Amino acid sequence: MPAVSSVHVPYASYLRVYEPLGAFPEPERGHWARYAKRDRTPSAQDELRRSLADLLPTPPVPVPVHESGDAFVTEVDGVVCVCPWRTRLRGWLALEELTETLPAPLLDAVLPPVVRFQATSDYEHWRDRNPDARPWIRTALWQVPPGWFALFSDEERLYEKEGPAEEGPAGKGPAGKGPAEKGGDGAPVLRYRTPMVQARRRLARALKTLRETLDDGPMVEGLIEVGRWLEEFHPRSLVELDYGGLVHVISREQLADDHSAADVAAAVAALRDGDGEAAGIAYGRLMERWRAVRDRQFAS
Repeated sequence: MPAVSSVHVPYASYLRVYEPLGAFPEPERGHWARYAKRDRTPSAQDELRRSLADLLPTPPVPVPVHESGDAFVTEVDGVVCVCPWRTRLRGWLALEELTETLPAPLLDAVLPPVVRFQATSDYEHWRDRNPDARPWIRTALWQVPPGWFALFSDEERLYEKEGPAEEGPAGKGPAGKGPAEKGGDGAPVLRYRTPMVQARRRLARALKTLRETLDDGPMVEGLIEVGRWLEEFHPRSLVELDYGGLVHVISREQLADDHSAADVAAAVAALRDGDGEAAGIAYGRLMERWRAVRDRQFAS
């Protein structure tokens, strides 16, 4: 079994929000202001290693005992913005999702009932004291949900065949002043970034078009859910879609040809123009691309 320190990001994508320091109340604002001045801030790999370390004991610790004081840091037009990890909250939310998706026997083998019961009880008590809490990071396994692409344009796409080692997701590397994330290990990078106002505007337009032309379905539901989440953040925030660990299961050639945000935009525009055939072609191209990725989850 490889050491935790050598483990790559799992096969997951991430939707992150970076908020300006002014969006945080004191004393949290002061904490993040001091944090952002560090010479080195942790990378996505560091976050993964810490979370995996909690799963090694017996019984495992699915949710950290204490909330993380770490964040990803970047600058937007000279304004420092941070994306808190909130690994404890995200652990609780992931456990809820796991409970709904895995068969009971498999779930019991992975996480004993007594462990889940304690975690659920802790979450209920914490939620009573923090009713407005929300994560700054959303995670999707073995895919990028189609609705996430609706937030971005193809012009905001960044693809790099090989990125430098160990840099943070959106701005600060180990030296504290590096460019956007490059995969953490020299792996490829594929990500999009856009201002919050643009993300909200595009989502609203896409949702309006879909509601006018199609029946409600997973795409509409996904856009509604993400839209509600985005409304919780400061309007001067930055929104980032990161392919994360998916770059380890998609070839460089396929990544270079992946313009999923453009496919979603083309499908929505065609629907708006009443061209169902063109919309079907663009959306079919998107679905075929991501079906091939999801199929690898079950490959031996």
